[in-house]
Amino acid sequence: MRINKQDWIIEADIISMQKAMEEGWLSSEELVQLYMERIAIQDTVLRSILEVNPDALDIAKSLDRERSANKVRGLLHGIPILLKDNIDTRDLMHTSAGSVALASSIAASDSGVAAKLRAAGAVLLGKTNMTEWANFMSGSMWAGYSSRGGLTLNPYGPGELFIGGSSSGSAAAVAANLGAAAIGTETSGSIVSPASQTSLVGIKPTIGLVSRAGIIPITASQDTAGPMARTVTDAAILLGAIVGADERDEVTLTGAEHGFSDYTVFLDEEYMKQARIGIPRFYYKDLDEERLAVIEAAIADLKEAGAVIIDPVELACEQVEWDWHVLRYEFKKYVNDYLGSLAASVPVHSLAELIAYNNEHAEIALKYGQDTLISSEETSGTLTEQEYVDSLRQNKELAGKRGLDAALEEYRLDALLFLGDESGDDLAARAGYPVITVPGGYAEHGITAEEGYVTKGPQGITFIGTAFSEPTLIKLAYGYEQATKHRFPPQERASFKSSL
Repeated sequence: MRINKQDWIIEADIISMQKAMEEGWLSSEELVQLYMERIAIQDTVLRSILEVNPDALDIAKSLDRERSANKVRGLLHGIPILLKDNIDTRDLMHTSAGSVALASSIAASDSGVAAKLRAAGAVLLGKTNMTEWANFMSGSMWAGYSSRGGLTLNPYGPGELFIGGSSSGSAAAVAANLGAAAIGTETSGSIVSPASQTSLVGIKPTIGLVSRAGIIPITASQDTAGPMARTVTDAAILLGAIVGADERDEVTLTGAEHGFSDYTVFLDEEYMKQARIGIPRFYYKDLDEERLAVIEAAIADLKEAGAVIIDPVELACEQVEWDWHVLRYEFKKYVNDYLGSLAASVPVHSLAELIAYNNEHAEIALKYGQDTLISSEETSGTLTEQEYVDSLRQNKELAGKRGLDAALEEYRLDALLFLGDESGDDLAARAGYPVITVPGGYAEHGITAEEGYVTKGPQGITFIGTAFSEPTLIKLAYGYEQATKHRFPPQERASFKSSL
């Protein structure tokens, strides 16, 4: 039987790709070419990918030769993976955080994540668009917009549905089947939000599990990279490839001892029968009728799958008024460190120089202004202000120990359940704890992009646990995914077809 590879690639998973290459009817070179053809056709609308790696086909050919010599590095051998544009790669691709100021910047060395992916045999296919400076540039910037790449659109309804930020391009590209999977980064919701809005699986790991070396930062307290994929299995494969110690990121020297090189061993749907999942009703109070229906359906599905549901669960931190001081103070310190290490040919080497550059090129650089950058520049950059110290302590104590940890312990829970919005993401981010989101359904009606906050489109179901609880969260997400199988490709929606 003759296989139409262009049709086959839609929703193909990593295991299927490996099997096809093992059987010899598909090569890594062909796989890369298939994705490049889809990018050329579909990404003119979505604007999810800033650049394709000019060496991708040559890398794929080299990996095909290794396979012919019976040298297969693992499940990522020959698999095309996309990376967010704030992740350094030592090749001909640029790393710019979506900023025209860094559009010419080429990294001197691989980030820790890129190095691990190369070692695992992945083909680094390209760099994805993102909300500029990971949405830490302007309070009015639309999610998915960058001065370098324009506005990334949601493949489930281009121009209609919210894409989420700041790993917007990674989400849109994987959802539209323009790559096997992608790496995003998160400070607070930047993996989980766009994954939820595009019917993907996204994992935000515990701080310290994955190296941040060579990633353009916001804050050392909350930043991490993580996988974005169409299935829990693919996300687990990708996570196993990128965890590990890196001397360039001190927190991984102890954190990585909690990691695993293979998270697929935790793909256990039977675990749901012994799981205890908490329902933090306080965080559902602002959901509209359709989104509330999505999470209520998820609760019912989890019960049917055998989980014990504790409803409601109260968190001691529910009434806390959170601030963003940690991000404001840490951004100046860490972005100055990054910019100061760049080549002399790059036009900016500090936050002050970046602000000045944007002012000088305002027509292209400042569509939404830069009030957030200016606010951060007003700090000392030394992380000695009492306001910063107090805010950091509050995050760790109230969101972590006295918030999430206390609730998980009191109710003897494996995880807490949230809709894939910012409330749960933010708590986990402040604590440095892991999050996994998995497709939970689709809201047909709600507020549209033109009206303001978007509440319709794909909806993710999010599990949050304590530090280094990724194995448990993967078990829960996999069990829920297998019981419901909510994901469908965006090509099935008429709005996508009519936009091409």
